[in-house]
Amino acid sequence: MLGKLNEENIEELIQQQVVGRIGCHSKGVTYVVPISYAYDGKYIYAHTAEGMKVDFMRKNPSVCFQVDDTKDLSNWQSAVLWGEFEELTDDPERTEALRKLTERKLPFISSETMHLTSQWPFGEEDLSKITGVVFRIRIGEKTGRFEKSTEKHFFAS
Repeated sequence: MLGKLNEENIEELIQQQVVGRIGCHSKGVTYVVPISYAYDGKYIYAHTAEGMKVDFMRKNPSVCFQVDDTKDLSNWQSAVLWGEFEELTDDPERTEALRKLTERKLPFISSETMHLTSQWPFGEEDLSKITGVVFRIRIGEKTGRFEKSTEKHFFAS
């Protein structure tokens, strides 16, 4: 069965995941890249290094964010959000964003890019010492879809 996620389902999906894909566009080029994030119901928060996505978002702050949960090819959920990139350079907003990122639940095995400090999983007491670009996406519109099947699928070898 295919269907649309309601607002509650979309919120639950975004809260449960830790990796999404950000889509940005500048000068005729679209760039989509995975990022780890934290979500507070209003904003997607992220930390990254200088690079193409930051350059694109500074030039064109309108972005798209996608998150999904795929159990298998006939049991999945996906949400797409549109919003505005906001770079956080000043306190208290930057520190608050870093606090949200350090307090999120992460999988036991995680990538280096999810770690905000070299001491991970232990946090930096002074969050202002964490280098890099901290930003948030002010969420505007959200939509979501799902597919759910109770059939068992077997693969031929």
